[in-house]
Amino acid sequence: MKLDSLRTLYVHELNDLYDAENQLVKVLPKLAKAATSEDLRLAFERHSDQTQVHVRRLEDAFSLLKETQARTTCKAMKGILEEAEEMINADGDPAIKDAGLISAAQRVEHYEMAGYGCARTYAEMLGEEDSAALLQETLNDERATDESLTELAERLIHAEPAHA
Repeated sequence: MKLDSLRTLYVHELNDLYDAENQLVKVLPKLAKAATSEDLRLAFERHSDQTQVHVRRLEDAFSLLKETQARTTCKAMKGILEEAEEMINADGDPAIKDAGLISAAQRVEHYEMAGYGCARTYAEMLGEEDSAALLQETLNDERATDESLTELAERLIHAEPAHA
């Protein structure tokens, strides 16, 4: 990869996010199925629907740039999701497993927040205000999901009796 301009970097970031979101679309249903808490299952299902909106927003951002998506693999998301698969396949106390699923999901959210924050900033610097607005919407969604997962984790962990 040759990074010869901010636009090149911006397009690279969009491609990375696009692949990351498409990877996540495939794993969120597995997270939902693995959750034992009804609230957690519903949260994963909502985020799955939301992630499909994120993919469409990225497609819109590419369209605004008159660029097409490159066939790239987001290696970071691949690794994060491999760890999530370990939680999905783990055995043990259901409430503790749910806490582990939330932890895996929050790692995803934090990665996405970093990526969307950078891409939004690059879009602003390049005068791509419409794209920046799309990216900000998704960044807001990712932050809200992270906050709701934290609240859910706190409720689930407080509901679980402490083990000595």
